[in-house]
Amino acid sequence: MLLEACEKYFATQNLYEVLGVEKNVNENQLKKAYHKLSLQVHPDRVNKEDQEEATQKFQTLGQVYALLSDKDRRAVYDETGEVDDENVAPSDRDWNEYWRLLFRKITIEDIKNFEVEYKESAEEINDLKMAYLDGEGDMEYILENVLCTTIDDEARFRKIIKGWIKKKEVPNFRNFSGESKRKKDARKRKAAAEAEEAEEMKKEMGLGNDMDSLQALILKKNKDRAEEMDSFLNNLAAKYGGGTKKKPVKKGK
Repeated sequence: MLLEACEKYFATQNLYEVLGVEKNVNENQLKKAYHKLSLQVHPDRVNKEDQEEATQKFQTLGQVYALLSDKDRRAVYDETGEVDDENVAPSDRDWNEYWRLLFRKITIEDIKNFEVEYKESAEEINDLKMAYLDGEGDMEYILENVLCTTIDDEARFRKIIKGWIKKKEVPNFRNFSGESKRKKDARKRKAAAEAEEAEEMKKEMGLGNDMDSLQALILKKNKDRAEEMDSFLNNLAAKYGGGTKKKPVKKGK
């Protein structure tokens, strides 16, 4: 029974609450919510001893999305609050294949294209402002939470932020205006070490010269944060899967 499985694995029998969306959610929002949650519970992302339960949750989530993405079945559910289990996709369906059909694998070319579109876009500027405010001016937080950034973006970001401060669009945080040279130098050393590690990883993965340092660094960071939901590739996958990212990636989730 789908509703019983929802209660067991998500502590609710409300299909919309399972996906964390409102009843009036549109198709793109529904798809994005499913993608985000399915990444969290995907069996490949948990320890071996937790894979059986994760598989059940992943299957349940797929059934919920399959039902709500069907206009007719969704209309019946909205009207009655009930689920016809005879018409629910079987739990032994290949949900991994179903998921892959919905969300294609992100390629190096996708990353490059996204980088070109994102850099200096209105979305990047919005993310920069939010990161500045959320991190109270901490440049390390900003570089960590705005997509596609490296240490080379710091000067550009500082110029933009100083313009906002001059116009009084944002507060002048001490973390930003009073940052010590020692901290700046430490950040540069850390970035250089990360870039070197990324290049080594690129060689180990046999990626050759079709990937530049930024893409290699992105992959390294994604590997380091394999347990984080909001890593770069997950945000990118969510964007390609439907919907638009509104907030920058958060640390320590």
